[in-house]
Amino acid sequence: MYDFRCTPKNKKVILARFYTLFVKHSFNFTTDSRAISEDCIFFALRGDNFNGNSFALKALEQGAAYAVVDENVGDDERLIQVDDVLTYMQQVAHFHRKCYDIPVLGICGSNGKTTTKNLLFQVLAKKYKTHCTQGNFNNHIGVPITLLKMPQDAEVAIIELGTNNPGEIADLCKIADPNYGLITNIGKEHLEGFGTLEAVAKEESELYHHLLQNNGTAFINTDDEWLTRMSRGLEHKVNFTKTACEIKSLVPTIAFTYKSVDFTSPLMGDYNLDNILTAVAIGEHLDVGLKSIRDGIAEYQPDNNRSQLVQKESNTILLDAYNANPSSMQVAISNFAKMPQDQKVLILGDMFEMGPTANQEHDELLQWCMQFNFTKIYTLGDHFAAVSENTGISTPADMEELGSHIKSVDYQNTAFLIKGSRGMKMERVLDYL
Repeated sequence: MYDFRCTPKNKKVILARFYTLFVKHSFNFTTDSRAISEDCIFFALRGDNFNGNSFALKALEQGAAYAVVDENVGDDERLIQVDDVLTYMQQVAHFHRKCYDIPVLGICGSNGKTTTKNLLFQVLAKKYKTHCTQGNFNNHIGVPITLLKMPQDAEVAIIELGTNNPGEIADLCKIADPNYGLITNIGKEHLEGFGTLEAVAKEESELYHHLLQNNGTAFINTDDEWLTRMSRGLEHKVNFTKTACEIKSLVPTIAFTYKSVDFTSPLMGDYNLDNILTAVAIGEHLDVGLKSIRDGIAEYQPDNNRSQLVQKESNTILLDAYNANPSSMQVAISNFAKMPQDQKVLILGDMFEMGPTANQEHDELLQWCMQFNFTKIYTLGDHFAAVSENTGISTPADMEELGSHIKSVDYQNTAFLIKGSRGMKMERVLDYL
């Protein structure tokens, strides 16, 4: 058994010794005991319902070269003992990241992180070998995994930083050490953990603080008052704004001209224009040609229930059901209201992690929706049900009943917006349209 437990004095030496093993085994690692490959390194993480230490010896039997553990599970010489597996994996990930002298871009914010990340990947990959966060690997486990998977020939990295509670962005910045950064926007996200919009802003601003302390560069959408105010005092920043482009269309798709180059995107809405202009600004700053940037933007196709336009016979469906909070709901609904169809139907699912103000937030959203005179509003979930009485809004008890309500109407040439938090799985509505 290797004893790789660290003290403040020997930490760098111990990490360097482990990193030598990591390189020797071709950066092959896993945290999933069900995905053991020959000669990999297994990090025995703990979860709410599992303890990776229990699978360490089995992982070795299945071909793992080493297993990193923080419990006494045996005396096999291929076991690597550390104080805490997750903390150690984070430290190794940081060590790995510091081996690269490349642009590492950290992205955080209340809404649009993943769409912006994916747009950026399409743009930067036109010129650079680009590594980026996959899926929603944006937390204290996902970020180190993303970093450890960064190939040796990477020329730029895009790291998504997520948060549910105060202090998480600062911790992720310590691991990923971004030298470039972007906050997409500030909105009412995860109020269960933060309580107020000001607390959300303080948390997200930790990325700016990290960049300031480490001589990094921030990209600022100066159309956003929150971001403009928060970025005061930053020494290195690149500003961008919608006023620099000529907007041709926002719905049902985006088209605009920037520096005499025509851009198009299958995305829709003012909020997605912000995401696109972010990718344009960063691409320009990193010397990607404007026509290559244009091509990257045009090639991005939304998926995974994010801003997807679906055509079903004469009906047009905007499926935006990956997640939702009051801020993202309002921008999606206000842009949906600009759709050209005469008949427009909202289908909304509950917003999660709203804390003690959950019912109030749902009530305020519904009252706000009334200004648009939509053809019909359907809601699903306990919070919407609690505030929908006497509103004329349809509040079925479950998805099956919602489907029956929808199918009872012969909708033709109608636009639908489907949106709700991930746990509501609102994409199931498609089966009834």
